[in-house]
Amino acid sequence: MKASVTHPATRRVILVSFDGLRPDLINATATPHLHRLQRQGVTLGRNVTVYPSETRAAMPSLVTGASPGRHGMVGNQYLDRAAVPSRYVDTADDQLVETLDTLSGGRLMGVPSLGEVLAAQGKTLAVLASNSAGTTRLFNHKARTLGHPTISGHFARLATSRSLLEALNARIGPPPAPPPAGTPDLAAQSYLTAALLDIVWPQLRPDVTILSFGEPDSSSHYCGTAEVRTLEALAWADQQFGRVLDWWEAEGRRQDVHIIAVSDHGHVSVHAQADVHQVLRDAGFRCDSASGQDVDAIVVPGQVGAIYLADPSELKILRAVAAMTKAPWCGPIFTAGRNDIEGIAPGSFARQLVMADHARSSDILFSYRADSEVDPFGLIGRTWSNDAPIGLGVHGGLHHKEMAAVGILAGTAFRSGSLSEVPSGICDIAPTILHLLGIVAPSQMDGRVLNETFATLPRAAPASVVETVYEAGSSTYHQVLRRIQVGAAAYIEGGFAENAA
Repeated sequence: MKASVTHPATRRVILVSFDGLRPDLINATATPHLHRLQRQGVTLGRNVTVYPSETRAAMPSLVTGASPGRHGMVGNQYLDRAAVPSRYVDTADDQLVETLDTLSGGRLMGVPSLGEVLAAQGKTLAVLASNSAGTTRLFNHKARTLGHPTISGHFARLATSRSLLEALNARIGPPPAPPPAGTPDLAAQSYLTAALLDIVWPQLRPDVTILSFGEPDSSSHYCGTAEVRTLEALAWADQQFGRVLDWWEAEGRRQDVHIIAVSDHGHVSVHAQADVHQVLRDAGFRCDSASGQDVDAIVVPGQVGAIYLADPSELKILRAVAAMTKAPWCGPIFTAGRNDIEGIAPGSFARQLVMADHARSSDILFSYRADSEVDPFGLIGRTWSNDAPIGLGVHGGLHHKEMAAVGILAGTAFRSGSLSEVPSGICDIAPTILHLLGIVAPSQMDGRVLNETFATLPRAAPASVVETVYEAGSSTYHQVLRRIQVGAAAYIEGGFAENAA
């Protein structure tokens, strides 16, 4: 059936995010409602996230259409050397995010975000999220000044107006407290769904709404990528999405609402423990996870390998990288570029090759070594970790299952029941939404409009697709990176490292 032609001025968008959802976990049994959306829209079959594949690097890319090397959110945590003295930043702290934006003169992110672009056109972005407080704020970090609604599934302080909070409390009650670690976060997902269907849509009708479920990410970290409790949390989030989909099929589609479902990264399972600190100590560095007078190397906690050196001289970087690449846990590794491909340390790639070169970037950026063996849950993808226990789900690295991200677009403007095999990425979502609404995307966006998904556009020849495999290494270490270029847009499909033959 031919799609009806609609006008951009009448369109609205609801973007639903499932934090940490691997695309290969979507099926008719486990996620019947996401599966139902696939039958009505376009599934992006080669969709990827950004590197590092961490939430608070990826979600800013979602709303800015730009890579971490451009927007500057280079990881969940980073060292800001522009501050005097250097400041260790944990972007899970929403109040710190707002403070840093104020201190920077409104330039915390170096590019316009979706909320700002929409506000300039007299349009609104609503955010309803059960992620961390910092992630919720980063979806629209200027929401308070823009007058855009934000609702957290756990933290009442994030509500951007007293009247909004009072309406929520009167209709559905206060947001539920975060559950104990290891307990699926179910209540927040149903709370946000009710807030959308009972208050936000009927009373505010935002032009774009982000509904972000914090599951299955939370359960994957504490229980395992496909452990029973994680699958329970995923099923619950899918059930809440089903309520939105029921409304859309009954009313929303006729009102020219379009639905986009995404995830920010996948998960792989930890199978072995790494000791990064010991390797660096053996190489003569005094290590810690925070700065101090007796610290030569700050190793950022978590699955993203980020090391900031007190003396980031080329000689010190070379010495650290040489020691690391001999360790069995060391995956792909990146340093400042000697050129567009090679890093200054032999065997390393340049950070700009993965669009992760920024003033806030670490001196040494690396992933833990991963493989494509089957984990205890029957899923492909295992990795080393410096922090997470064996058997639990993690992300942040370059395994193709960490990089793979959900992308489904549905509505009258999009093709129906189809699969797109054109490579795409999380940076493409914002420019595509803006195009859908008849707004020209800012030039700072790295992403492209997903023209191949639109039903009303002619089936023009796709942009040229160039796939390149890069290799680097030393006598004991060999790494590979797969990068794809579609027109002017670049995507990182994955990378790995192994012992040299």
